[in-house]
Amino acid sequence: MQNFENFLLNHLPRSKSIHPHYEAALQKMLLAGGKRFRPALLLGVVNAYNPLMIEGAMHAAYAIELLHTYSLIHDDLPAMDNSPLRRGEITLHVAYDEVTAILVGDALNTYSFEVLSNAPFSDYTRVALIRELATNGGLGGMVLGQAIDCYFENKPLSLEEVKILHTNKTAKLIAASLKMGAIIIGNEKLADILYDFGIKLGLLFQIQDDILDVTQTAQEAGKLTGNDESKNSFVTLLGLDGALVEANIVADELILELSNFDEKLKNELSSLLLEYINRHR
Repeated sequence: MQNFENFLLNHLPRSKSIHPHYEAALQKMLLAGGKRFRPALLLGVVNAYNPLMIEGAMHAAYAIELLHTYSLIHDDLPAMDNSPLRRGEITLHVAYDEVTAILVGDALNTYSFEVLSNAPFSDYTRVALIRELATNGGLGGMVLGQAIDCYFENKPLSLEEVKILHTNKTAKLIAASLKMGAIIIGNEKLADILYDFGIKLGLLFQIQDDILDVTQTAQEAGKLTGNDESKNSFVTLLGLDGALVEANIVADELILELSNFDEKLKNELSSLLLEYINRHR
């Protein structure tokens, strides 16, 4: 992912302004790093089938990382999780103030679509990518999941309802990352297959995060842990042992599905996916 990091550094959001720390705040959480999991998924799909398109695909991968980073900034706000730590760094509302954090989140959200609009693809592909990112990251996707998550704090949901919550909050953006890679290479059939795979992968990702929330320290996780008691997490619903069983079931299903991908895609994604699929074990 070094090429992606270089691309990010060369395309950091900048603003000519009299504001004393606006530009630094725009860049702070992007420069803090993170897993870059979603960009890696998109780039992996493209590289499997058309490595010559990787440079252009960097724009789409960066757009996803921008939108994801905005969501983390807003998720950490006092009105939501009120977290002081993210990606091993002090969160923006603590480092600066709440207004700055809100506005930086807004700016990164909209900048993600500006980046996509300037990507070196056909108009048809650009529109398809913008639609996919907006649909899964917006009012019927990630934002909906956040709304459900916040509204139902201290109000227990059923297992199926928790899956609906996290399908929207976490899984849809992961699924969109894979699908957008397929859109770039022009394979609509693969796009649908990867989206369904990505939804299951996203649910596993969330189950694992819920497990790590009670098994890792904040220093290990790079963010506040032990903070989900009032949330509808898989651990609060199933207990740690039950969540581990659920994670193992989903992980085994994903490994089987991955083994059935064609050789090019399987070879490209296996090293990345197997690391994450098995990270709770």
